[in-house]
Amino acid sequence: MTDACAPSLDDLHAMAQTAWDALPREFRALAGDVLIRIEDFADEEVLAEMGIEDPFELSGLYVGVDLTRQSISDPTPSQTMVFLYRRAILEEWIERGDVGLAELVSHVLVHEIGHHFGLSDEHMDQLLEDAD
Repeated sequence: MTDACAPSLDDLHAMAQTAWDALPREFRALAGDVLIRIEDFADEEVLAEMGIEDPFELSGLYVGVDLTRQSISDPTPSQTMVFLYRRAILEEWIERGDVGLAELVSHVLVHEIGHHFGLSDEHMDQLLEDAD
C-alpha cells in the first residue's frame, strides 16, 4: 500500500509555471502579463454563466479581453488570467490514462492562452488536428 497523495494546488501551479517557462520566449512576450491561478473547481457563478452543471467538465478558463478586442482607449485594462481547475484536470488525467499530468496541465494552459490570442475552441481543435 502506498500513501500517495493527489497533487496539491501548489503542485499544479508549479507544473503550469514550468509549462509557461517552456513556451517560446516570443510567445510569452506576445501573451504579456497573464496571471495563472489554480483552484480546485470553478465557482458556482462561473459554472452558471457558462451553463455547466458538472464542475468536472471545466478544466480551464481564460478571463480577460483577448488581444483582438483590446484597445488603447480602454480606461483601465483588466488583468488577464488563466484559471486551471485542479480536480477537473486530475479527473481527466485519471480517466484518460494515456497522458502525463504535467503534459495535460501544459495542454490546458496553452489552450486557455490561445483564447487570449482570440482563438476559438473550434479553431484550436483544428490547429491541433492539422498538426497531427
